[in-house]
Amino acid sequence: MKMTDAVEVLTPEQELNRIQYSRALNRRRFLTGLGTAGLAAGATMVLGCGSSMKSTVPPVMAGTPQPNDVLNFALNLEYLEASFYLYATTGTGLSSADMGSGAGAVTGGAQVTNFSPTIAAIAAQIADDEKTHVELLRSALGSAAVAMPNINLGALGTINNQTLFLQVARAFEDTGVSAYIGAAQYLVSSVPDLTYAAQILAVEAYHASNIRQNLIQLGLTSSATDSMDVPPTTSAYFCEKGALAIERTPQEVLNIVYANTSTGVTSGGFYPNGLNGTIVST
Repeated sequence: MKMTDAVEVLTPEQELNRIQYSRALNRRRFLTGLGTAGLAAGATMVLGCGSSMKSTVPPVMAGTPQPNDVLNFALNLEYLEASFYLYATTGTGLSSADMGSGAGAVTGGAQVTNFSPTIAAIAAQIADDEKTHVELLRSALGSAAVAMPNINLGALGTINNQTLFLQVARAFEDTGVSAYIGAAQYLVSSVPDLTYAAQILAVEAYHASNIRQNLIQLGLTSSATDSMDVPPTTSAYFCEKGALAIERTPQEVLNIVYANTSTGVTSGGFYPNGLNGTIVST
């Protein structure tokens, strides 16, 4: 057998190190093509480990919110995710019944025109899941459910192709997972609500891993989030030696979706007029 015919067999640890090294060479392409405004917002959207927005244990908010406050905060985020995926896959958003009475408008939404069959199927399934999350939270809240606020899906530019869709979807899903983790402490007084949140968190994590896998298979990278994609053999895995996913307080999540790291901010970014409910300020 010629040397050129030999196939190098790597150990699992060598393969993990190879992947890590490969990713380290390609971490400057996050949201390429979105323009200066999009890149600035994208850098704010998902911050890597070591940022000032990462909390080991989220501090308790002043005036501790009640379970319904937290579920409405989650509902605001689900309105955003559902709208993003529905516009990307169908060109239209939530039904009026799912948005609630007195709902705001969605601007900047765009349908993706070059989905591959595989990504199209994945995107459609996630869109349906996020729509169902909206309906589940509205059902759990009953008459206390807030209506959908004004949403600007164009906060990062026009997301109308598969590459940008996958990169932004990854950022949304990773942020969603950290948001549910950070809000869990405010749901401990209500086991049913905490269970609902845990179940939704798990689905968001499924989405995140699916999107991440497809980005890897397509050779796409996102510098703002790749720093958290390292093998478990390193101490930086998921930002903690204990291999824990990061958590964000509601205020930290608002810093991301408002695209503003200052305190006391009540609107901006994806929510031009802010969220509806009681948790609205960074």
